[in-house]
Amino acid sequence: MTDSKIQPFLMFEGDAEAAVNLYVSLFAESQVIEIVRYGENEAGVQGSVKRARFSIGNQTILCCDSAVQHAFTFTPSFSLFVECHSEEEIHRLFAELSTAGDVFMPLSSYGFSRKFAWLNDRFGVAWQLNFA
Repeated sequence: MTDSKIQPFLMFEGDAEAAVNLYVSLFAESQVIEIVRYGENEAGVQGSVKRARFSIGNQTILCCDSAVQHAFTFTPSFSLFVECHSEEEIHRLFAELSTAGDVFMPLSSYGFSRKFAWLNDRFGVAWQLNFA
């Protein structure tokens, strides 16, 4: 039996490259591993992201710009959980990720965490930020 590799996959509707660039800019030792673009006469918009791989926080994430219009988007029931190492880090990430997004739980002290926030970023991806 071989070990299957499991990675999160985010499907955007035209914002994949902007999202990848933001996420990679926010975390140390992050990188864009690969971007493959739709070409002429392919299903997606020419030049948009057919497939991208990037890493943040030792996690590889896949994404694309959907070539098909669909009636669904991201949901906060799936989120990227970030264990922050300092108050400065959680404040910086909260400020960047919440800009033009939606905050579900403001950055605050909760019974289960010294500082925590839950939000959707401007692309609709949910994040939980934790500084225990």
